[in-house]
Amino acid sequence: MYYLNYTPHVEYVTVSAKVRRELYEKLKTYGIPISSVIKRALEEEVRRREEEEMRRKLAEVQAILRKIPEEEIVEALRASREER
Repeated sequence: MYYLNYTPHVEYVTVSAKVRRELYEKLKTYGIPISSVIKRALEEEVRRREEEEMRRKLAEVQAILRKIPEEEIVEALRASREER
């Protein structure tokens, strides 16, 4: 038997959140799949934070690269091409 969502060697943990009863009732009324909405929201937030971190690191690298003279970069590229 094959399972479409089977992913080998993946561990899961359970997380919980308290919501107002009114919200919970509306989720049930509209048939909103709570688990998948929570998973998607958490994945999106992690992706957003990772992108922010990458932007910060990129800005740091750009600041460092701006300090290197252009001629030095060109020279390094030419030397690298000649090594091939």
